[in-house]
Amino acid sequence: MRGVGVEAGRAAVRLARLPLEMAAEGVGQLTGRFGRAIPWRSSGPSAPPPADSGIPVLLVHGLADGASVVSPLQRGLRGCGVGPFIPVALNGFDIRTAARALGDQVESACARSGRPAVVIGYSLGGLVARYYVQRLGGDAYVPLVLTLATPHGGTVTALLAPPHPLLRQLQPGSELLTELAEPAAGCRTRFVAFYSDLDEAVIPAARGRIDHPDLKARNVLVPRVGHLTLPLHKPVIDQVRALLTAAQQAAFPACSLYGTSAQRGGPVINGTAVVPRDSKGEAEDADR
Repeated sequence: MRGVGVEAGRAAVRLARLPLEMAAEGVGQLTGRFGRAIPWRSSGPSAPPPADSGIPVLLVHGLADGASVVSPLQRGLRGCGVGPFIPVALNGFDIRTAARALGDQVESACARSGRPAVVIGYSLGGLVARYYVQRLGGDAYVPLVLTLATPHGGTVTALLAPPHPLLRQLQPGSELLTELAEPAAGCRTRFVAFYSDLDEAVIPAARGRIDHPDLKARNVLVPRVGHLTLPLHKPVIDQVRALLTAAQQAAFPACSLYGTSAQRGGPVINGTAVVPRDSKGEAEDADR
């Protein structure tokens, strides 16, 4: 009950500020405050990383989330031998445009470090990351994408949301989602999608999965955790840390992402990995 209350409080704050942030974003772009040519901004350091740094990790948040999600996630991932961490934020009206701008940042980070990059996308940010690697050739730079609470199949909540171009792209059957459902046989990137059966923003829950025949994707169910809590949930952070460590140490071997349930840190039920709820037992797969 306490977890539900925390989630409800966070959701109320987010919903209250969402129209204002979208309006401010629109005014800023129309007046040139953010710049038409740069629909994304990076809050990470602009200086080149040291020569002995690890693989760069780009953290892409969703709409009206900002540092409230990315900063705690970044703190939770420190110390696992990767980095630099580069937070990026959405300042655009179109996922395709945002994906191209994200690509510029990814390719710049790869050029500075001499290493491939990992992208972690929360909510809408996960779709931007997926579009970049799946449709814009980003798989040449990003061997691994992790998505958290991302509506890969769209969500019915977008039908009730304020009229915003980005939110229209999240509607089931949208042109953008139809494009992402097209064949992608050449995509080399591996995906891990964390989704929840209690996500109040991604409805039904199964739309948080990546179910594409051409993509190397593993779906991880996080039971009884809401949309805003999922990226801050310790079992999720622990699994993300393990994936980043494996990526750093072994150049993305298949076994680190698709091995046994013990290797992955959770059981597999009907082809879906499950994040354990606590040490007392394992949660059931609750796809809807």
